[in-house]
Amino acid sequence: MSTVSTDRVVIVGAGLGALYAALKLAPRPVLVISPEPLGEGASSGWAQGGVAAAMSQGDTPESHAQDTLRAGAGTVDPEIARMVTAEARAHILNLTDLGTPFDRDAKGGYVMSREAAHSMARVVRVKGDQAGREIMQALIGAVRGTPSVQVAEGVMASGLEVVDGDVTGVWVERSGKGSGRVLVRAPAVLLAGGGSGGLFAVTTNPPRIRGQVIGLAARAGAVIADAEFVQFHPTAIASGEDPAPLATEALRGEGAVLVNAAGERFMLQVHPDAELAPRDIVARAVYSQTQAGKRPTLDTRAVLGEKVLTRFPAVAEACKRAGIDPVSQPIPVAAAAHYHMGGIETDAHGRASLGRLWVCGEASSTGLHGANRLASNGLLEALVYARICGLGIDALLGPVTPAPEVALDFPDGGDTPDETAIARLRHAMTDGVGVVRDADGIRRTLRIIAGIEAETPSEALRNMTATATLIAAAALMRRESRGGHFRADFPQTDPAQAHRSRLTLDEALRIRARAVKETP
Repeated sequence: MSTVSTDRVVIVGAGLGALYAALKLAPRPVLVISPEPLGEGASSGWAQGGVAAAMSQGDTPESHAQDTLRAGAGTVDPEIARMVTAEARAHILNLTDLGTPFDRDAKGGYVMSREAAHSMARVVRVKGDQAGREIMQALIGAVRGTPSVQVAEGVMASGLEVVDGDVTGVWVERSGKGSGRVLVRAPAVLLAGGGSGGLFAVTTNPPRIRGQVIGLAARAGAVIADAEFVQFHPTAIASGEDPAPLATEALRGEGAVLVNAAGERFMLQVHPDAELAPRDIVARAVYSQTQAGKRPTLDTRAVLGEKVLTRFPAVAEACKRAGIDPVSQPIPVAAAAHYHMGGIETDAHGRASLGRLWVCGEASSTGLHGANRLASNGLLEALVYARICGLGIDALLGPVTPAPEVALDFPDGGDTPDETAIARLRHAMTDGVGVVRDADGIRRTLRIIAGIEAETPSEALRNMTATATLIAAAALMRRESRGGHFRADFPQTDPAQAHRSRLTLDEALRIRARAVKETP
């Protein structure tokens, strides 16, 4: 076993939450664990819509909080919603100071987009659909210029060391190349490593975001909350790419409509808000059209015409790769795994159930999103909790002391995940725990997960199967439909189940064992 000790705070992940936290902790020394070169492969950088914040005249944080509560379908923590939305404006101003080129109008005000389930235009955007990329570039520039931040690129966390209930270190290995593991012992650990969308065969998430961070915390004993609530984005571009490019919700905010192959605008019969209904409702409608062979599409032609090419460059580029001309053709779309509302349970201070462990961003479950995340609240939550986690870590560790850079010398060996096994896992998740679920499908998925796990020595893949087990087990437990969780065998919402779910991995494994026995 190779072990190094450091006085640096270890931050697992290199997306918006991780980098923002590193800056908020400065001048306290930190070690950022980045699986890829900084700026590549982070979900944050792929975010198109922007950051939700009450910035415009007539809007208020309280209105933003109320929209968050409504979208969350009865399981949002109202105090968390009020706290997060109250902080939103300050973080937009902070990102502006760091150099984020938010879109401005002729008077210098922020240009706001309206997205699904918001009562008004409230999403601060950058270059139409470039918010994630541009925010990340600003943060990367700031991090590169901050002496207290060391970034270990091409390194992936694969486990936590826990002693007497406290996290005392992080196991790391080379990312994607295979190596022996090194234990980095540290005074505090912040997990900011993304969600679980890549566990599904159709996803908008970067390839590496497959629930590993949630899984490694669960394997160490952390409590996982709301695991069953996975948000499926209704307008991934159905071009055959993996991951699927995203047609941002801002397009529908501009007036783009969903039509099927017969030219029918099907959302008018589904919900009073039509295309701007909550994401779970739109996603199920798109999924239903796909299953019926009606080929759903997003039509931007009448409302944007040629402007789609300049105002939404990421969408235009994805269409170009697929041979689609959005100026003259509707864009084929499909529902795709997009955001995990569940994750490692934290308290209001970002602390997990294990000592000396904090979590921010999509890997966390703070109580903000409930059963259905309000559009563009994801980046906001990461910003707010990155700051909160930084404050908590500072309070625990006391005065700042210098720390030398950590030298990581990886031994030979290690096991890389079997890509065939990962593909089997992803297809099983989409088939059995996708947009529409039922008990038989969930049980079959749990059986497949158990079989894959029994065959692999890879720590990374075991982290994936742990998170997959938690999602499926929680979905089997919740015998109702609520938000992103829809059970065809329990299609109604049950008021008695209007509460969050909590599971340890041990509990989920017991549910899996019973399900395997019951699977025909």
